[in-house]
Amino acid sequence: MGCGGTLFYPLLITLSVALITYNIIISANAPLKQGFPGRSSSSDISIDPVIELPRGGGSRNRNNGKRTRLFHTAVTASDSVYNTWQCRVMYYWFKKVQASAGPGSEMGGFTRILHSGKPDQYMDEIPTFVAQPLPSGMDQGYVVLNRPWAFVQWLQQTDIKEDYILMSEPDHIIVKPIPNLAKDGLGAAFPFFYIEPKKYEKVLRKYYPEERGPVTNIDPIGNSPVIVGKDALKKIAPTWMNVSLAMKKDPEADKAFGWVLEMYAYAVSSALHGVSNILHKDFMIQPPWDIEVGDKYIIHYTYGCDYDMKGKLTYGKIGQWRFDKRSYDSSPPPRNLTMPPPGVSQSVVTLVKMINEATANIPNWGS
Repeated sequence: MGCGGTLFYPLLITLSVALITYNIIISANAPLKQGFPGRSSSSDISIDPVIELPRGGGSRNRNNGKRTRLFHTAVTASDSVYNTWQCRVMYYWFKKVQASAGPGSEMGGFTRILHSGKPDQYMDEIPTFVAQPLPSGMDQGYVVLNRPWAFVQWLQQTDIKEDYILMSEPDHIIVKPIPNLAKDGLGAAFPFFYIEPKKYEKVLRKYYPEERGPVTNIDPIGNSPVIVGKDALKKIAPTWMNVSLAMKKDPEADKAFGWVLEMYAYAVSSALHGVSNILHKDFMIQPPWDIEVGDKYIIHYTYGCDYDMKGKLTYGKIGQWRFDKRSYDSSPPPRNLTMPPPGVSQSVVTLVKMINEATANIPNWGS
């Protein structure tokens, strides 16, 4: 038997265990009924690698009759103070940018997918779907595993009008109107330099066997930011959840992928379903490493920004001036944050200005 056949059986065992886990979860959270993509038998997990993304969908522009391909923006979040203030800032800018886009914009609705299992005080401020978290202990302290499970619930229980989904995150600030970058049956995604399928081929072959093709079929992406067809995502999401759970239970995969494990799981799941992605480096910037906003659509403020008072970056050392979202894990940032000193990059200056504008205009900020 060839190497591909040898590797298929560990894959079959791993994903069969994941399927059992998934069935346990959905049994406890009726009315979800969708099982692992592919044939219905748990002993045959063949996955159809070809998915036709929606074409020609969307609504009609009222001004000129042109067809638009609307996408729905979805953000998963916990009910923590940390996630909540970021979501409030994110939604403020989503609304403002969407309003500025004018007729023909492809930015549709917005949903915060709250995976705490219960409503919070911001339900009236932000359109929200309440998802159930994973059963206690299943995430093994890796709370991000709730993300794919939350998407499964939202996609199955909600009537989403748009034909496409933009998966975003709380720490994204939309800078300008985003067009639907997905086309010709392909998703659209930002390439991350630290997602390296070729480097981890040995581990990934457990989940993407050789008969599927080269490991380079796995795009260097996470689930966000990604624009993908809604029908495609409905098929990808359960696989994404199962592969995430299986990887977390696999000591080798868990060690290899660490905090980006769920990102690898999405990339693998997208490849398993034959959904490739157009890689858009201009999708977003990540200060302080990216110094200009330019023509980018999103600011992703995942890294801390530390500078001395001469405007020199002191990354790895707390600066005399700093902005780091992690400084506000138990309380939101105050209104009117101090602006960076002269010499700090335009991307960081823009980030602080946009946060200040949002907090100045969001009612009851800090409550």
